Amino acid sequence: MTNIVRNVCLSSGYDMPLIGFGTYKIQGRELVYQVVDESLNVGFRSIDTAVGYRNEEDIGYALKNLLPKYNLQRSDIFITTKLPPSVNGDPKGIEQCVQKSLKAFNTTYIDLYLIHWPGATRIPETSTNNPSLRAKTWNKLVDLKKQGFIRSIGVSNFTIKHLQELLQNCKDILPAVNQVELHPHYRQEELIKYCNEKGIHIQAYSSLGTSGNINLLRNPIVLKIASQLNVSSARLLLNWALQQGIGVIPKAVNKEHIKDNIQLDFLIDEESMNILFSLPQIKYAWDPSNVC
Repeated sequence: MTNIVRNVCLSSGYDMPLIGFGTYKIQGRELVYQVVDESLNVGFRSIDTAVGYRNEEDIGYALKNLLPKYNLQRSDIFITTKLPPSVNGDPKGIEQCVQKSLKAFNTTYIDLYLIHWPGATRIPETSTNNPSLRAKTWNKLVDLKKQGFIRSIGVSNFTIKHLQELLQNCKDILPAVNQVELHPHYRQEELIKYCNEKGIHIQAYSSLGTSGNINLLRNPIVLKIASQLNVSSARLLLNWALQQGIGVIPKAVNKEHIKDNIQLDFLIDEESMNILFSLPQIKYAWDPSNVC
């Protein structure tokens, strides 16, 4: 292994690998087992999932069987999962979700637990009840953190507005992470600046665009710079974030892609970075700005 090990110390005091393995849309015990096996083999030590991905139990099964194979302990692995919007603002539902995840992973604690979405599925996105439901959710997660079930708590898809409201009543526990769509086509520079000022770590998803859209990976400018650096366009896009101190959670099922996604030990020169920062802005994933 020649990979540079990179970690970030979260505001909670815990270290998190900057490069994690994403599992969105990876389902089925056999497939999950294969990709977790390969991800551990090439050096991934952080796994990102969510209740909504419906693969927690299969990830737990894979880790239980594979950690001994690689001479690893539970403490060597950083597990992130996320609360479904269906229980936002419901303390009892949140407690049940967390306990179910703990059981699925066969663990006594979750390293990072995120509020997956700023809205609640049972009310409209424009409902003025959303801020109070977010506050209730946060308060419950703070309690679960204090009980030791969760080590770090954070959010996903939160805008500056959502964060500002949350910080007004966060029980002195700041979100450790805000996981958002972020790539050269959607740079979110204002959000990054705000989070950096508040000590909230930004973690990027959809670093390569989305599963159903390869426009970013096939962008002629991206391909040209990747060719000049003798790397794949995927590695270039991931390292673009990493060089800014932004975490990444690339998803792959192909062995070569899994290996490729962690080989991020090269430097993108300043000129190339500036070119990537000049690409037009295109949003690929869902839009949280509509949530009140």
